[in-house]
Amino acid sequence: MCRSIKTLRPPVLPEEATEEDMRAAALQYVRKVSGFRAPAAHNREVFEQAVDDITEATRRLLEGLEVRGGAVRRPAPDAA
Repeated sequence: MCRSIKTLRPPVLPEEATEEDMRAAALQYVRKVSGFRAPAAHNREVFEQAVDDITEATRRLLEGLEVRGGAVRRPAPDAA
């Protein structure tokens, strides 16, 4: 149905995950959980909202993780 979701945190991912990386992982998750590769028109809004919510949760998670031997990741100064 969909490819595996890859690990987005360093050191597994050599550089910081991009918004595109996080959204792709969120989309794969929503596809897997819902059982739909693409939602029908009547489910599109809730499907897209779930992708947005999971993308945001992923961003917060990655920003808050502390990797042993590494520094705590902080949001960029202009991020809100």
